[in-house]
Amino acid sequence: MRPHPFNVIRINKTLSCAGADRLSSGMRGAFGKSYGTAARVDIGQVLISVRTKEEKCQIACEALRRAKFKFPGRQKIHVSSKFGFTRFTKDDYAKWKSMGRLTPDGNNVKWLSSRGPLWRLIGRENA
Repeated sequence: MRPHPFNVIRINKTLSCAGADRLSSGMRGAFGKSYGTAARVDIGQVLISVRTKEEKCQIACEALRRAKFKFPGRQKIHVSSKFGFTRFTKDDYAKWKSMGRLTPDGNNVKWLSSRGPLWRLIGRENA
């Protein structure tokens, strides 16, 4: 899940039975009690990201198709051409990884440019 529910929803409970006008205080002190949490989502914002192997892509798409019925509005499923959660295509990722220009960084990678200190570049081929 990408967006997190940080917004607190509050409710101002009021009575609606006979004689409630003597018991309730109306809008006085109407801040309310916390009722739940919600996430603010923009149009086109990514809700769920799944990283999986190439052969399990159909299973992940089916799981996301079933999950999108639990959300209001229209949801789209997009299969990326990138490698994992990185910004590199699969061919570029294999090329840069074999050259030693990528270092792991959690679920992402950092790209080492040809600029910078010489100790990082000495002894590397194709750098």
